Amino acid sequence: MTTSTHISDLPVQTDGSSDHDRFSSERIFRRHTATENIPLSQELSHANPRRRKSTSDIGRQKMAFFPTLRKAATLMLTPEKTISRAPSTWRSIRAIILSSWFNVLLVFIPISWAINFALPNQHSLIFVLTFLAIIPLAKLLAFATDELSIRVGQTLAGLLNATLGNAVELIVSIIALVKCELRIVQSSLVGSILSNLLLVLGMCFFAGGMRFSEQGFGQSAVQLNSSLLTISVIAVLLPGAFNMALQGQPTYNAESTDDNILKTSHGVALILLFIYGSYLVFQLFSHKALYDDSGADIQQTKGYEGQNPWLQLRLYRRRNAKHVQSTLPTGDEEAASNPAVPAEGTDSERRSTSTEDANSDVDPYMSVPVSLGLLVAVTVLVAVTAEFLVDSISGLTESGAIGQEFVAVILLPIVGNAAEHVTAVTVSVKDKITLSLGVAVGSSIQIALFVIPFMVTLAWIMGKRLTLLFDPLESIVLFLSVLTVNYCVQDGKSNWLEGMILMCLYLILAVTFWFYPGTPGIFEC
Repeated sequence: MTTSTHISDLPVQTDGSSDHDRFSSERIFRRHTATENIPLSQELSHANPRRRKSTSDIGRQKMAFFPTLRKAATLMLTPEKTISRAPSTWRSIRAIILSSWFNVLLVFIPISWAINFALPNQHSLIFVLTFLAIIPLAKLLAFATDELSIRVGQTLAGLLNATLGNAVELIVSIIALVKCELRIVQSSLVGSILSNLLLVLGMCFFAGGMRFSEQGFGQSAVQLNSSLLTISVIAVLLPGAFNMALQGQPTYNAESTDDNILKTSHGVALILLFIYGSYLVFQLFSHKALYDDSGADIQQTKGYEGQNPWLQLRLYRRRNAKHVQSTLPTGDEEAASNPAVPAEGTDSERRSTSTEDANSDVDPYMSVPVSLGLLVAVTVLVAVTAEFLVDSISGLTESGAIGQEFVAVILLPIVGNAAEHVTAVTVSVKDKITLSLGVAVGSSIQIALFVIPFMVTLAWIMGKRLTLLFDPLESIVLFLSVLTVNYCVQDGKSNWLEGMILMCLYLILAVTFWFYPGTPGIFEC
């Protein structure tokens, strides 16, 4: 309620006030009436200037959000080093052709397509030809990804490599899912994890151990990766334990149990995807230094004391062994004189060794349009060839000469990982064991925490009954493999014997899956 005050109500001096007093009274009147006519909200605002300041600060913070977002986007798109002038289209195509000796296998792409249409009943031949055709495509996909990653910031480059690192396995799994080959989907993904953890990592340890007595790497990052793999194994084992716990009960109902396992798999898959997203934030944003080669917890690499027995054995087999001196090179001298060390590496690794100066320019092998075109073309070729590959598996295994479990667990992972295998082993010989671990263990983490739950979620969207209830033998083998790898890497050092142990374990699993027929009845679309 607002009260009105008239000037006649004010006290008037009777002793003859001056004009100054009269003007002062009028000012008091105006101030008094103005205060009384101010609304309550404005009055509180004037009475509490601190609250008004906080409101304006919130507005300024909202306005400052967009420049911060633009700055973050700029940092993600800005490469760490200056990029030299992009080559011409012809030079880019020439770089594609000469990028790897795997390109020789590209000739099997048209051959496999022709055989698939001309002789559709020759399943074994089609499988072999498409198998050989996908291997160089996986290498070209990695080459195109690397060319794009050098033109962006380190964070976005890591996201690109993490997303496209297992694109071949993802494409093969999606095609098999569309064709309701749920057994192939699950077995091939488990086989990819086993191949990376046992075969690739074992070959890296063994190849590096032929030059160095011990190779060191960061314990903190490796133990964290082991924890992530353990979580994924638990997620695979729980549905099987869920099923076994209910089978002995008198009120057991197979149909309701399968529905509950399916719902459980959907929830667990979403949680695993959240864990993978958190892992990317941890690796690419908050704890990037933990995955560098210069970490504080990285063990030092040690060379052989005296003569290297592996180099001595190689020199002994030469015909000019009589000219070999009694003192053989060790350490860095051995690295320079050892012709058994491959000179080929990944494109990013070759760039890092050829340009020691951090401020030096990076010479790209391809232009951006050619890189994008190569990425799209290779993806299409992989999709078509993988469809022929999946179609030939059923005909290949019907004869009984080779089991479907062996094809899915052992053979199919080689298709997408062959190029990565060569890269990881090559850099391990050059004492870049941290990079080898990133290729082998990092790829396993991506499959376990991203590809598998993504496939379960995609099947949920498509109406397919793909669950985390894997074959019992595959689940147990996966658990034991992760446990063995954890024992081998927990000390932060590797040697050739640990590598041989991992490789021999993979051979044991290959022999087992050759005779294992699989468990029927749990893979219903």
